[in-house]
Amino acid sequence: VQLVESGRGLVQPGGSLRLSCSTSGFTFDDYAMGWIRQAPGKGREGVAAIYTGSGSTYYPISVKGRFTISQDNAKNTLYLHMNSLKPEDTAMYYCATGGQSCGLTLDLYNYWGQGTQVTVS
Repeated sequence: VQLVESGRGLVQPGGSLRLSCSTSGFTFDDYAMGWIRQAPGKGREGVAAIYTGSGSTYYPISVKGRFTISQDNAKNTLYLHMNSLKPEDTAMYYCATGGQSCGLTLDLYNYWGQGTQVTVS
């Protein structure tokens, strides 16, 4: 399993950014996938999850309505569209997968990418 994130950037508050996660080594269209972030000095937080087999999505209240997780099965790629960004969204963002159980709990994920930095300032 290989996960490679891209789309790092510095944006102003209120701006938008799209992160991508290119995947290989597993059946992309039948797996749970998530985006998890870690801000400086804080623990990891699941910010979006999707079950690629059905398209069911999960978001915490902190990002609901601002972030959208999506998939492109033809490209085996996961996306995170982030709008109305706030300084508190500054973090390293990781793409992760683990199996068919989908949600925001970090224990569901045992394969992680290297992360991509998002800075809102």
